[in-house]
Amino acid sequence: MIEIKSSGRFSMMAIKIYLLFISLFLLSTVSSAQEIDQAIWKDYSPAFVVYNRSTEKSSTVDPVRGSQRLAPCSTFKIYNTLIGLELGLIKGADEPWYRWDGVKRDIEGWNQDLTLREAFRVSAVPAYQILARDVGAVRMKEYMEKIDYGSKDISAGIDIFWLPRPDTISIKISAEEQVDLLNKFLDGKLPFSEKNIAILRDIMQIEKTEKGTLYGKTGSGMGADGKWNLGWFVGFLEHGGSTYVFACNITGGENPSGIVAKKIVIEYFKAQGLL
Repeated sequence: MIEIKSSGRFSMMAIKIYLLFISLFLLSTVSSAQEIDQAIWKDYSPAFVVYNRSTEKSSTVDPVRGSQRLAPCSTFKIYNTLIGLELGLIKGADEPWYRWDGVKRDIEGWNQDLTLREAFRVSAVPAYQILARDVGAVRMKEYMEKIDYGSKDISAGIDIFWLPRPDTISIKISAEEQVDLLNKFLDGKLPFSEKNIAILRDIMQIEKTEKGTLYGKTGSGMGADGKWNLGWFVGFLEHGGSTYVFACNITGGENPSGIVAKKIVIEYFKAQGLL
């Protein structure tokens, strides 16, 4: 701490100048941070929750949106994967898993046999739909209750309940709930073995730099017009001795998708010097 002693009129003037300088410096720092935050969101309507596990404090962009439940889209693959591993339906990250049915789909990465790691990376919906059917509605519902996953509603159908559709009601979860679940995952408080948690952590790794390591999963929702109308990116970032758990979703703007949400979050963390 800086100690300032007063010994007359000149000293008091020096103190005022010093305090003015500090105030201007702090104001400029806050303004810069706000400009960075506002700039990265562009025209999108965001929900962004970041929880620092070291300080146990969280920051939220738009708390109202942060508590709003939306369809999880492919971020649900995090828990679909864990359930599949726990039930023995998936053997490991790099063993043969999904056998392509020969049906050509729009996303080229889906048109081939895939390991779990590959299916997770390309977010292969057909592979995870088969997995969900193998889990079955009874066991899936039990796991939704056990882990307290959002609305827990799988009534739309065992192989589509996490996907937003205009004619069905999907399971829904908020950004805040996504962060809470990921914290339980990292704390080992979910009903999954350490081995299976380690496998998921491994396949979730997206980027590693000298500053930090990023883990996550994207998710994208499409409207009746065939355009993206919802983007998710959830996960955690390891930086130094700290771990930051986050969940971001975006709507509005031009074609909000998981890829866009991921780009925004990475831009944010890099601007903060964490990645």
